Amino acid sequence: MSDPLARPDWPNLIPRIVVADSERLVGFLRDVFGATGAWEKDRPSEVWFGSSVVLISEAGAREEATAFLYVYVQDVDATYSRALHAGARSLEAPSLMPYGDRRGMVQDAWGNTWQIAAYHGAGA
Repeated sequence: MSDPLARPDWPNLIPRIVVADSERLVGFLRDVFGATGAWEKDRPSEVWFGSSVVLISEAGAREEATAFLYVYVQDVDATYSRALHAGARSLEAPSLMPYGDRRGMVQDAWGNTWQIAAYHGAGA
């Protein structure tokens, strides 16, 4: 059953990031995470990570606002490496967490923190 207040096929909670040079951030997300969606000049860009969406807006009408996001991917190490190659700064090298996720963490050039994870099973 869909929520009558939400857009069809959209989640009820959608993060929004506001940055200077939003076009470059959208490119970073596409290159690093394989996200889909195109940069939009005069409206928020809809960037999809599988079934999840993040809105990316250009600073100006709104103040810059960064995010701290947890993203599940197929290959943590490859994604982490792409992020570093694309200019992100390492905050935590990939390692296995006690709850079963292999996880690494980076901060992009705009100040957003991305925890990059894949589930390997509890006690893995």
